[in-house]
Amino acid sequence: MLVSAKEMLNKAKAGKYAVGQFNINNLEWTKAVLLTAQENASPVILGVSEGAGKYMGGYKTIVGMVNGMLEELNITVPVALHLDHGSYEGAKKCIEAGFSSIMFDGSHYPIEENIEKTKELVAICNQKGLSLEAEVGSIGGEEDGVIGAGEVADPNECKMIADLGVTMLAAGIGNIHGKYPANWTGLNFDVLAKIQELTGTMPLVLHGGTGIPEDMIKKAISLGVSKINVNTECQLAFAAATRKYIEEGKDLQGKGFDPRKLLAPGFEAIKATVKEKMELFGSVNKA
Repeated sequence: MLVSAKEMLNKAKAGKYAVGQFNINNLEWTKAVLLTAQENASPVILGVSEGAGKYMGGYKTIVGMVNGMLEELNITVPVALHLDHGSYEGAKKCIEAGFSSIMFDGSHYPIEENIEKTKELVAICNQKGLSLEAEVGSIGGEEDGVIGAGEVADPNECKMIADLGVTMLAAGIGNIHGKYPANWTGLNFDVLAKIQELTGTMPLVLHGGTGIPEDMIKKAISLGVSKINVNTECQLAFAAATRKYIEEGKDLQGKGFDPRKLLAPGFEAIKATVKEKMELFGSVNKA
């Protein structure tokens, strides 16, 4: 059964570890992430961007697939199904479809409007027992065509949004979606420390987890980051394993063209990547 991310993230914050949000893009992805979480006794958050939601045939399709897998694969670890970078309309649709966690990304609105819309969603999510993530300060890189400049959030604005009663807060600290450029200056830990100081026990979220050096990840966790989003890294691992299979001509041997065989190396590559991240984040055996 899907759960809100609230309890798993509060536990993570108190225990100084982080829960991974792994974005899902299809059935293989979903199954790989769920099985890896179960095998490593780790809580997990399945992230779905609006683009991926459309690609997979809609939010209800995804809810049906995930709920079916929880039951059929005997998944007993805590699993949250989370809308990633949701618009106001997208958030409403996912609440209706049966998601257990929502991110409303109002970071591109003026702060007053971000507050107003977040407030309304807090009320709806509280009533339905869902967790809600809000964002302040745009995060760099590209996410479904939206480009931010690696901006850094204003700690006071973070406090204003945190005080509305959201479950977790994503704040820009120089992180970027996708691959990090060679001239990237790293995470801004001074701002993170200030945000943590003002928001207290609220779990903080680090977007763009792919490509951040391990020591920076560990430091961010020590400063209150309790949820880390990973997407690009799983995509790269999946693509590399699939490429290797085809370049070795395995799809031309026997029934090697069968999608079950063709996608198997990529599936295993996602599992290996997710396991590595769970170990780094410290969520193994925390379910």
